[in-house]
Amino acid sequence: MRLRVVTEADWTLWREVRLAALAESPHAFKARLQDWPHGGEHRWRERLAMPAAHNLVAVLDDHPVGMVAGLPGAGGTCELRSLWVDPRARGRGVGDRLIAAVESWARTSGATTLRLAVLPDNDTAAALYRRHGFVDMGEPGDVLPDGVTRERVMAKGLGVLPGER
Repeated sequence: MRLRVVTEADWTLWREVRLAALAESPHAFKARLQDWPHGGEHRWRERLAMPAAHNLVAVLDDHPVGMVAGLPGAGGTCELRSLWVDPRARGRGVGDRLIAAVESWARTSGATTLRLAVLPDNDTAAALYRRHGFVDMGEPGDVLPDGVTRERVMAKGLGVLPGER
């Protein structure tokens, strides 16, 4: 399995994986499938052109099997977004590699904290994040489309690793 950094030029690959994620796991994302297919090339390119963002697609046997995005934030914080692994590749460490890659990018970017939001009933994802050192911040995230429920905010401090300084 390899991780491929995707740029604006790779918008068709990103679109393919993102639409697959939204179709396969609608329960895992705030965004809905019907919100994306009609955006056109400009919308997909614009998403990938975000300054200093780090977008990755996991490729296994020449097939895209996962995705994640790292987005810069304010005050020493970066954000992990849109993590998804194709069911055929789950249990093979793809999610672990994607999280580790975004964490490494965030450290290199100078971030001291990596944050994410997960839907409150997505216990499988929350367990994966906890395994990687993320903790529930106990603060409300964005309001979901139902107008009542909120995302669960999790974060991980990015202290100095041994050998760094």
